[in-house]
Amino acid sequence: KKREKMKYVFLIFFINLLPQYAGKSLRRDDSYPKTFEDIKNEIAGYTDIAKAIIDLAVHGKAQNRSYERLALFADTIGPRLSGSKNLDAAIKYMFSALQEDGLENVHLEPVKVPHWERGEEFAMMLEPRNHSIAILGLGSSVATPPEGITAEVLVVASFDELHKRAQEAKGKIVVYNEPFINYGETVRYRSQGAVEAAKVGAVASLIRSVASFSIHSPHTGWQNYQPDVPRIPTACISVEDAEMMSRMSFRGTKIVVHLKMGAKTYPDSPSFNTVAEIVGSKYPEQIVLVSGHLDSWDVGQGAMDDGGGAFISWEALSLIKDLGLRPKRTLRLVLWTAEEQGGIGAEQYYQLHKENISNFDIVMESDEGTFKPSGLGFTGSAKARDIVNEIMTLLLPINVTNVYDNADGTDIDYWMRDGVPG
Repeated sequence: KKREKMKYVFLIFFINLLPQYAGKSLRRDDSYPKTFEDIKNEIAGYTDIAKAIIDLAVHGKAQNRSYERLALFADTIGPRLSGSKNLDAAIKYMFSALQEDGLENVHLEPVKVPHWERGEEFAMMLEPRNHSIAILGLGSSVATPPEGITAEVLVVASFDELHKRAQEAKGKIVVYNEPFINYGETVRYRSQGAVEAAKVGAVASLIRSVASFSIHSPHTGWQNYQPDVPRIPTACISVEDAEMMSRMSFRGTKIVVHLKMGAKTYPDSPSFNTVAEIVGSKYPEQIVLVSGHLDSWDVGQGAMDDGGGAFISWEALSLIKDLGLRPKRTLRLVLWTAEEQGGIGAEQYYQLHKENISNFDIVMESDEGTFKPSGLGFTGSAKARDIVNEIMTLLLPINVTNVYDNADGTDIDYWMRDGVPG
């Protein structure tokens, strides 16, 4: 039941409680309540509906439904890398499933997405001893030459240390043993590590997985080259191997590694953002957007990142439909494509729809893991935040009432930068 609760954090929004001036000027409906007291009363009027939604999802026939749907999807389709046949299959699957669920305006919006494949890859420490190093190539990495790269290792703990020791880096494989502070801060080493190493003449870079621990399992993710910097092969290694090489290097031991990566980048592929709606009764042109991304990395099932977020977003619409509710504003579900490559699908969606930006009332995304919920991250004006705080009191029955500073989501950033609450 805990994992099911995650969806209610979204749900109360989808009753479309947000009065029209949550973060924007009054302009459409002058009969709208003008005082915060009026807004509070209106929100309180939704207590029974909120309870009905919670009951259906926690105790009713929808209990565990989103989990079962997700398990079937992940087991059937598997990993869904941008540009892959699996992602195409996932989009077709969801297009049918959303239609079968009786949602409205189910359609696909075409976009172009990156197509990168990792190919075969391995790494072996040759000195001071033979040791197989677990690696995962990073997204968009180039391949090594067919015979691989054999080179001495330079271990650094930070970009600062790399710059201080720039003279030592030429012709070497840079190993970053950066300490894990938090994902947001430490992920810079994954995204910029290859570029910084290449600037000082390194032939490849290996990055300690951006994780608190890894048990011999490296983590992949996207990384960014720069136009004026040589592209060198780059991969993640386990926390354990990064720590070991760091210890060796502190003792003054020479480390030599053989690295082989067969990655390929193909021309961009056609793909789609997947959209479904429940059309609003009173302001159908106004949008409350709820979303998750359908693509994933190639080395897992993408069940958590972001199958869970995509499926609770779908579930939000399902529950409202099941209860025969018709919100005032249109609830729009978007399942993004190519989020892992930097929000590619979302950016093209934004470019296509931003001319109607005044119709977007709030944008929501779930992409931080579907754990037991504790509240919402919110970005918007102080007035909008007051309204959201009030709405969250409706979630008291499941003790999910916190509103944290800042919504965080690659796919909704474009809208939030333009002032739409998120």
